[in-house]
Formats: sequence, structure tokens, C-alpha cells
Amino acid sequence: MHNEIFWLVEILANFLLIILAYRLFGKWGLIMWIPVSVIIANIQVIQTIELFGLAATLGNVVYATSFLVTDILSENYGKKEAKKAVWIGFYSLISMTLLMNLALFFIPLEGDEFAAISHEATSTIFKLMPRIAFASLLAYLLSQRHDVWAFHMWRNRFPGENQLWIRNNLSTMVSQLIDSLVFVLVAFYGVFETAILFEIFLTTYVLKWMVAAADTPFVYWARAIRKKNSYIFK
Repeated sequence: MHNEIFWLVEILANFLLIILAYRLFGKWGLIMWIPVSVIIANIQVIQTIELFGLAATLGNVVYATSFLVTDILSENYGKKEAKKAVWIGFYSLISMTLLMNLALFFIPLEGDEFAAISHEATSTIFKLMPRIAFASLLAYLLSQRHDVWAFHMWRNRFPGENQLWIRNNLSTMVSQLIDSLVFVLVAFYGVFETAILFEIFLTTYVLKWMVAAADTPFVYWARAIRKKNSYIFK
């Protein structure tokens, strides 16, 4: 249960950091979290672990929190601000990919053993794999754009304050389904057998779904913060 316990701790830590960012910096604290989450997720994803008897990658939790943030932005500030955050995240992901791969063209200082080791480690994490990079960018953009659209579509149908959990969960869970499906198919179709491909997809989606189910109280918490500090959080 070691990994499972720390996985739950990671979920709670991510949610609390988002709320803290919101209390400290208001709307821009939420927008700031989007590039933080997508960059960290793309670094963590190289590490594979076992969770609940299934093979999984790190990064699913922090990436899934980006959907929580766009839902909070949609609820508290409207579609325009949520879309802005999505595009900021997309821009940051492209920028990180390009700049870190540019850094790999430099030759480490000759005779510096640490420089050689760090260069190799950096290459392992950031070296551009075109298919994976394209899959990540495409999945992010399609799923996040859908999340913003779906949240407001469900908000029109379930506008009540006590129905926030409906629009939050319906938009996020479908968006994460799109994200997982697009990424796995684009990145791994033809690389793995169908059964393995399905297991990767199922594991990825189920873990993100669990995060989505757990984030509902924090959406309500963020809305309460907005109401209490409406004169500040504009």
C-alpha cells in the first residue's frame, strides 16, 4: 500500500496547493497553476509505478488537476478566462518542449563528470519524441477545449448553485476520457498490441477519473472563497 498511500497524499497536496494559490493570488493563481501542472506532468510521466495492482505512470494526478482549475475558472470567472488559461498551458507546453530540446544541443564541459551525468539525465527526460510530443499536445488541446465548452453547456442545463457537482463532474470526466483516448491512440497505436493498448488507456483514465471524483469539494471551496473575497478576487 506504499504507493497507494503516497498517491492519495499527492492528490490532497495538489488540491491544497491550488486552493492556496487562489487565496494568495486570486484568479492569476489559478491561471498560474495550468502551466505548472502540464510541465510537471510531462516530467513525472517518465516514471512508471504500480497502483492498485496495475501499471501506471506518474503525472496523472497533477495533469488531472488542470481540469479542476479550468472548472473553477469557468464557474467563478466565465468561459473567456478559462479559455485563456487553456491557451497559456498549451503555449507553456510548446515552449518547454522547444527550449529543453534546444538545451540538449549544447556539449557538456569536457572533464566535468557531473555535467555529463546531468546532460544524460536531462536528455532522458526531455529529449523530443515527435509522436509522444504531438500526442500530448493534441490530447491537451482537445480535452481542455472540450472541458470549458462542456462545463458551460451543463451549466445552462443545471444552473443551480447546488448543482455545481453535476457540471463539474460531467464536463471533467468526459474531457479526461477524450484526453486519455487521444493520447494513447496517437502515441501508442501500432506500438503495442490491442490488449496492452486498452490496459494503458483504462489505467490512465480510471486514475484520472478518481482524481476528478475527489476534486468536487474543492470546486465548492473555491467558489466560497470567491464569494467571501469578491471585492478582491475580480
